[in-house]
Amino acid sequence: MSDRRGVSPILGVLLLLALTVCLATVVAVGLGGWSPESAGPNATFELSADADGSSIALEHVAGDPIDVEALSVTIAINGTELSAQPPVPFVGASGFRGTPDGPFNARTESEWTPGEEAGVSVAETNTPTLEAGDSVTVTLVVDGRRIAELETTAT
Repeated sequence: MSDRRGVSPILGVLLLLALTVCLATVVAVGLGGWSPESAGPNATFELSADADGSSIALEHVAGDPIDVEALSVTIAINGTELSAQPPVPFVGASGFRGTPDGPFNARTESEWTPGEEAGVSVAETNTPTLEAGDSVTVTLVVDGRRIAELETTAT
């Protein structure tokens, strides 16, 4: 009878040790596959909108350079997104007049640096139209990460 009592604690210790090793393996594998995402570029912008020319301008005030080819721009007027969004960089696009200014123009360098201004002129065929007093919101996204959401009132 005394032989059985000595085996029980040993089996219990071995089972706890095996369980600990298995749990440590699961945690190690889980943490090994996890890597923090980079925050993306950090920059400051200023937005202006002119209803007379239906133009929207953004100035890169400070921060990291922005790769315009990785940039997505979404424009909304009074909370409603334009029916055609600017496919930056571009030269002539449906819903926009002429060519865009600055780094939004496909014929310029694809890096948007502090001090540079970029802009688009919204065509009359793009809806909703831009009028004085309208709220204009522009969202900038780089590689799927929102880097800025700006709002102003058109003058």
